[in-house]
Amino acid sequence: MTWFLVTGVAGLAVLALALAFDGLLEGLFDGMSVVEGLLDGLLSLPVLAGAVSMLGFAGAITLGTTGLGVGAAVAVGAVAGVVAGWATWRFSRALMRDQTAPTPRGSDLVGTAGAVVTAIPADGFGEVLLRLAGQPVKYAARSAVAVPRGTEVWVESALSSTSVQVRAVER
Repeated sequence: MTWFLVTGVAGLAVLALALAFDGLLEGLFDGMSVVEGLLDGLLSLPVLAGAVSMLGFAGAITLGTTGLGVGAAVAVGAVAGVVAGWATWRFSRALMRDQTAPTPRGSDLVGTAGAVVTAIPADGFGEVLLRLAGQPVKYAARSAVAVPRGTEVWVESALSSTSVQVRAVER
Protein backbone atom coordinates (compact mmCIF):
# COMPACT_ATOMS: atom_id res chain seq x y z
CA MET A 1 0.00 0.00 0.00
CA THR A 2 2.93 2.32 0.67
CA TRP A 3 3.97 2.26 -2.97
CA PHE A 4 0.49 3.27 -4.07
CA LEU A 5 0.48 6.21 -1.66
CA VAL A 6 3.95 7.27 -2.82
CA THR A 7 2.71 7.13 -6.42
CA GLY A 8 -0.32 9.26 -5.51
CA VAL A 9 1.82 11.86 -3.75
CA ALA A 10 4.28 11.83 -6.67
CA GLY A 11 1.36 12.63 -8.98
CA LEU A 12 0.46 15.59 -6.81
CA ALA A 13 4.10 16.72 -6.93
CA VAL A 14 4.02 16.51 -10.73
CA LEU A 15 0.86 18.60 -10.67
CA ALA A 16 2.64 21.24 -8.57
CA LEU A 17 5.48 21.21 -11.10
CA ALA A 18 2.94 21.60 -13.89
CA LEU A 19 1.92 24.92 -12.39
CA ALA A 20 5.53 26.11 -12.44
CA PHE A 21 6.63 24.58 -15.77
CA ASP A 22 3.50 24.76 -17.90
CA GLY A 23 3.98 23.42 -21.42
CA LEU A 24 7.31 21.67 -20.75
CA LEU A 25 6.42 18.27 -22.19
CA GLU A 26 4.54 19.79 -25.11
CA GLY A 27 7.69 21.73 -25.96
CA LEU A 28 9.85 18.60 -25.81
CA PHE A 29 7.64 16.79 -28.32
CA ASP A 30 7.06 19.74 -30.70
CA GLY A 31 9.76 18.67 -33.17
CA MET A 32 8.58 15.08 -33.48
CA SER A 33 6.41 14.66 -36.58
CA VAL A 34 5.06 11.33 -35.28
CA VAL A 35 3.55 12.95 -32.20
CA GLU A 36 2.64 16.32 -33.74
CA GLY A 37 -1.12 16.78 -33.57
CA LEU A 38 -1.70 13.12 -32.77
CA LEU A 39 -1.45 13.42 -29.01
CA ASP A 40 -2.45 17.07 -28.77
CA GLY A 41 -2.37 17.79 -25.03
CA LEU A 42 -2.39 14.15 -23.94
CA LEU A 43 1.27 14.32 -22.87
CA SER A 44 0.87 17.46 -20.80
CA LEU A 45 2.02 17.61 -17.20
CA PRO A 46 -1.50 18.10 -15.76
CA VAL A 47 -2.80 15.04 -17.63
CA LEU A 48 0.11 12.87 -16.52
CA ALA A 49 -0.18 14.17 -12.96
CA GLY A 50 -3.89 13.36 -12.82
CA ALA A 51 -3.34 9.87 -14.19
CA VAL A 52 -0.39 9.01 -11.91
CA SER A 53 -1.99 10.48 -8.81
CA MET A 54 -5.30 8.71 -9.40
CA LEU A 55 -3.51 5.42 -10.13
CA GLY A 56 -1.75 5.64 -6.77
CA PHE A 57 -4.65 6.75 -4.62
CA ALA A 58 -7.24 4.46 -6.25
CA GLY A 59 -4.84 1.54 -5.93
CA ALA A 60 -4.25 2.33 -2.24
CA ILE A 61 -7.98 2.61 -1.57
CA THR A 62 -8.67 -0.66 -3.38
CA LEU A 63 -5.88 -2.48 -1.56
CA GLY A 64 -6.86 -1.09 1.84
CA THR A 65 -10.63 -1.55 1.67
CA THR A 66 -11.03 -4.84 -0.18
CA GLY A 67 -9.56 -8.29 0.09
CA LEU A 68 -8.28 -8.09 -3.49
CA GLY A 69 -4.57 -8.42 -4.15
CA VAL A 70 -1.99 -6.07 -5.56
CA GLY A 71 -2.77 -7.06 -9.18
CA ALA A 72 -6.42 -6.04 -8.81
CA ALA A 73 -5.41 -2.81 -7.07
CA VAL A 74 -3.07 -1.98 -9.97
CA ALA A 75 -5.85 -2.72 -12.48
CA VAL A 76 -8.38 -0.56 -10.62
CA GLY A 77 -5.77 2.21 -10.24
CA ALA A 78 -4.85 2.05 -13.92
CA VAL A 79 -8.49 2.36 -14.99
CA ALA A 80 -9.03 5.25 -12.58
CA GLY A 81 -5.81 6.87 -13.80
CA VAL A 82 -6.87 6.68 -17.43
CA VAL A 83 -10.27 8.16 -16.56
CA ALA A 84 -8.68 10.98 -14.52
CA GLY A 85 -6.15 11.71 -17.28
CA TRP A 86 -8.89 11.81 -19.90
CA ALA A 87 -11.05 14.09 -17.72
CA THR A 88 -8.11 16.42 -17.13
CA TRP A 89 -7.37 16.53 -20.85
CA ARG A 90 -11.02 17.31 -21.73
CA PHE A 91 -11.27 19.96 -19.02
CA SER A 92 -8.05 21.68 -20.11
CA ARG A 93 -9.18 21.65 -23.76
CA ALA A 94 -12.48 23.25 -22.75
CA LEU A 95 -10.63 25.95 -20.83
CA MET A 96 -8.28 26.62 -23.75
CA ARG A 97 -11.20 27.08 -26.13
CA ASP A 98 -12.97 29.49 -23.82
CA GLN A 99 -13.17 32.86 -25.58
CA THR A 100 -14.08 36.16 -24.06
CA ALA A 101 -16.04 38.85 -25.81
CA PRO A 102 -13.92 41.49 -27.52
CA THR A 103 -13.12 44.53 -25.42
CA PRO A 104 -15.39 47.46 -26.30
CA ARG A 105 -13.65 50.35 -28.04
CA GLY A 106 -14.51 54.00 -28.32
CA SER A 107 -15.38 53.54 -31.98
CA ASP A 108 -18.16 51.16 -30.88
CA LEU A 109 -19.98 54.21 -29.55
CA VAL A 110 -20.46 55.80 -32.98
CA GLY A 111 -24.17 55.80 -33.80
CA THR A 112 -25.36 55.16 -30.25
CA ALA A 113 -27.87 57.33 -28.45
CA GLY A 114 -27.37 58.98 -25.11
CA ALA A 115 -28.52 61.88 -22.95
CA VAL A 116 -26.78 65.10 -22.00
CA VAL A 117 -26.13 65.24 -18.24
CA THR A 118 -24.09 68.47 -18.24
CA ALA A 119 -25.01 71.09 -20.84
CA ILE A 120 -22.65 71.24 -23.82
CA PRO A 121 -21.58 74.79 -24.77
CA ALA A 122 -20.85 75.55 -28.43
CA ASP A 123 -17.16 76.15 -27.72
CA GLY A 124 -16.42 73.60 -25.00
CA PHE A 125 -17.17 70.27 -23.43
CA GLY A 126 -20.17 68.95 -21.53
CA GLU A 127 -21.05 65.43 -20.42
CA VAL A 128 -23.25 62.75 -21.89
CA LEU A 129 -24.41 59.42 -20.48
CA LEU A 130 -23.98 56.56 -22.96
CA ARG A 131 -24.25 52.79 -22.72
CA LEU A 132 -21.11 50.84 -23.54
CA ALA A 133 -21.46 47.04 -23.43
CA GLY A 134 -24.70 47.50 -21.52
CA GLN A 135 -23.16 49.66 -18.80
CA PRO A 136 -23.90 53.38 -18.36
CA VAL A 137 -20.74 55.42 -18.85
CA LYS A 138 -20.24 59.19 -18.71
CA TYR A 139 -18.17 60.76 -21.48
CA ALA A 140 -16.97 64.27 -22.13
CA ALA A 141 -18.88 65.52 -25.14
CA ARG A 142 -18.43 68.23 -27.73
CA SER A 143 -21.00 69.52 -30.20
CA ALA A 144 -21.07 72.01 -33.09
CA VAL A 145 -23.96 73.82 -31.38
CA ALA A 146 -24.92 74.31 -27.76
CA VAL A 147 -26.97 71.41 -26.37
CA PRO A 148 -28.98 71.80 -23.14
CA ARG A 149 -29.11 69.25 -20.33
CA GLY A 150 -31.55 66.35 -20.85
CA THR A 151 -31.38 66.44 -24.65
CA GLU A 152 -31.12 63.13 -26.47
CA VAL A 153 -27.98 62.96 -28.62
CA TRP A 154 -26.29 60.69 -31.16
CA VAL A 155 -22.57 60.02 -31.14
CA GLU A 156 -20.96 61.14 -34.41
CA SER A 157 -17.36 60.19 -33.61
CA ALA A 158 -15.02 59.22 -30.80
CA LEU A 159 -12.53 62.04 -30.18
CA SER A 160 -10.52 60.07 -27.62
CA SER A 161 -11.04 57.23 -25.18
CA THR A 162 -12.97 59.57 -22.87
CA SER A 163 -14.63 62.08 -25.20
CA VAL A 164 -17.06 62.01 -28.11
CA GLN A 165 -18.51 64.35 -30.74
CA VAL A 166 -22.33 64.40 -30.58
CA ARG A 167 -25.32 65.98 -32.31
CA ALA A 168 -28.81 66.53 -30.96
CA VAL A 169 -31.49 64.10 -32.13
CA GLU A 170 -34.17 65.86 -34.15
CA ARG A 171 -37.61 64.29 -33.99
